[in-house]
Amino acid sequence: MINLTMNGVYLITDRSARNCFDKIEAGLRGGAKTLQFRDKQASAGEKLETARSLRQLCQHYNVCFIVNDSPEIALAANADGVHIGQQDASIREARRILGPDRIIGVSTRTVEQAKRAAAEGADYIAVGSMFPTGTKADAELVGPQRLREIRKVVDKPLVGIGGINRNNVGEVILAGADAVAVISAVMKDADP
Repeated sequence: MINLTMNGVYLITDRSARNCFDKIEAGLRGGAKTLQFRDKQASAGEKLETARSLRQLCQHYNVCFIVNDSPEIALAANADGVHIGQQDASIREARRILGPDRIIGVSTRTVEQAKRAAAEGADYIAVGSMFPTGTKADAELVGPQRLREIRKVVDKPLVGIGGINRNNVGEVILAGADAVAVISAVMKDADP
């Protein structure tokens, strides 16, 4: 089993942010513990090239590097792991591709999804959306109460995600999150 310490700020990339790489590096320099590369628009080749560059940056800052959606790109970029959604590859398939030593995270919205992800071998579980968010149009608002419910039945690290900023982060931590995933709070900030 992977020895995973998932805590602190979990930064997710946003290619639409001005000076995207500068913002990412500022977030890593500022103390983010995990970086997830997410790009829904680029080609597989472009994603791999960017993932390799981000992997080097994460190594420089000693930050865990996760690739969104694609176990294949995660493996090719030598990422620490992959994050999959409910409609992506299964945990079993991701584990087959990545092997036993890489991290697999899973997005969830319900207690049942979280319990299933834990039982199937997810290394950490993301729960959200905590608050309204402009980053993901189809995000379902579940709030910190859902995180509390999941914390009671799942012993895996939990990552709160969705609309988290400096004004509401405390509520997410108090609800049981080990880490908080942010996008706009860093990527859209003038001084990340």
